[in-house]
Amino acid sequence: MTEVSDEILLTRVASGDTAAMRTLYARHATRVLRFLIRLVRDEGRAEDLMSDVFFDVWRQASRFEGRSSVSTWMLSIARFKALSSFRKANDSALEPEMAEAVEDEADTPEVTVQKASKAEAMRRCLDRLSRDHREVVDLVYYHEKSVEEVARILNVPAATVKTRMFYARRKLAELLAEAGLERGWP
Repeated sequence: MTEVSDEILLTRVASGDTAAMRTLYARHATRVLRFLIRLVRDEGRAEDLMSDVFFDVWRQASRFEGRSSVSTWMLSIARFKALSSFRKANDSALEPEMAEAVEDEADTPEVTVQKASKAEAMRRCLDRLSRDHREVVDLVYYHEKSVEEVARILNVPAATVKTRMFYARRKLAELLAEAGLERGWP
């Protein structure tokens, strides 16, 4: 089944083919999980959400309309699940015990040494972008999605994606400059 297209696999999944579902999962689980981890910033939560995503793929395979690639469709489901989890998290009040458990984010000597690593500095700069900007950067650069595909995943106009990319790049350049890194560092 490794040569079969995602669209055909999804058609088979819609008819209850568990082998097709396993193949689809094997192809896309890592990408979906990495996307979710970058969105929710919690690996355990991302794994739970990924299970929900693939459960929805199993249940909703027959609803796939083919207006985008299967991977784009699955990433849009993942994004919806992540955003829904944020809403649920915001609905619950922060308990005093939890507030005390929140770590002090002041730099320690160890963190200062880690910041010397350019890759670490880049990750830190990316983390400081707004969620909307991180999302667009993640989809375009890490998942290699086109502006149109990102627009479908985020359910926004393509012009909005372009605008977010413009401001995300600009902010990232500022953050990299603050971190003492040049744009073209190796």
